Order: sequence, then C-alpha cells, then structure tokens
Amino acid sequence: MVSPSQVEAMIKTGLPDAQVQVQDLTGGGDHYQIVVVSNLFEDKRSVQRHQLVYRALQQEMASEAIHALTMKTYTPNEWADQSV
Repeated sequence: MVSPSQVEAMIKTGLPDAQVQVQDLTGGGDHYQIVVVSNLFEDKRSVQRHQLVYRALQQEMASEAIHALTMKTYTPNEWADQSV
C-alpha cells in the first residue's frame, strides 16, 4: 500500500516543479486518480507527459503497489484555463 502523500512525493521527485493532487479512489492505497501540473509538460504530447509521471512511479507500478492509476496532466497555462 502506498499513501497519497507518498505518491505525491514520488511524482515531485521526478518532476520537481510539479503541483500534484492525489485521490485514493478505493481507500486501499492501490487505486489512484492524480492531477499533475508541470512546466516540463510544455510542448509534449499527452502520452509523453504520462510517460514522465509513470517514470516517477515506476517501482510502485512494477511491483503493483499501485494497481490502477488515472491521470490528467497540464501545463500551468492549461491548468489556469481549466480552473476558469
């Protein structure tokens, strides 16, 4: 089991400027929904953005400590547009 704060910390290690929101979907610590906002996503396609996040969570995904993950990724400008 991985806590939401651990998921956030792992993502921030891989993407130091990231703003991260983590929601445990089942309460079991293995199904998460995340939103990640980072300047590193600039000029990257969705799949490339997701690869950056998966890389940060690679060990937990491989061991199935995180069994399911849904994510939305934004640049800061895109996030600002979402918030309006």
